[in-house]
Amino acid sequence: MFTGIVEGPGEIVDVTDTDGGRRLRIRTDLAFDDLHHGQSIAVSGVCLTVEAFGDDWFEVFLAAETVEKTYLGDVVEGDRVNLERALAADDRFDGHIVQGHVDGTTTVTNVERVGDDWFFEFDLPESLANYVVQKGSVCLDGISLTVADRREDSFAVAIIPTTYDLTTLSEKAVGDPIHVEVDVVAKYVESMLDGYAERLVAE
Repeated sequence: MFTGIVEGPGEIVDVTDTDGGRRLRIRTDLAFDDLHHGQSIAVSGVCLTVEAFGDDWFEVFLAAETVEKTYLGDVVEGDRVNLERALAADDRFDGHIVQGHVDGTTTVTNVERVGDDWFFEFDLPESLANYVVQKGSVCLDGISLTVADRREDSFAVAIIPTTYDLTTLSEKAVGDPIHVEVDVVAKYVESMLDGYAERLVAE
């Protein structure tokens, strides 16, 4: 499990495409002194497993499904990604529950600076619309954020300077893709209500 509190950026330094998927080598200046084989790391919101590592790099493998459902299948050397290690049992919980299971991708439709902050607007895919609510939590490229504005076919978030500077949002422009993971609590509520409705019909 993750919290959506990005630890910092990493840079794609090698990409190897195979018949079964894609392998990425990611370099980072972060003090990841506890890296080990099999460790889970969220790469721009996508939960991936460390297969190999060195002093300032690690490698992950993208299965065909991950390549298909995320934009990591399109990244190239030099691209930057957001990184977060999985939450330890005794860690402070500062964001919201993030699984690293991306629900889909959306597109940046507007970027506007408002004072010291930034206002990012995105398309709202119909398949995710029920789970994105005003003032609710949403995870974008691995970043825990609050929905500042919700319209019929779009939503927006406000970005403080720290988040803007420490994540890849500072590099995003209109038309760029963004990974979306909706709040899993909303999914559980929907599932329970659907089950309750089915029982009422049966009775």
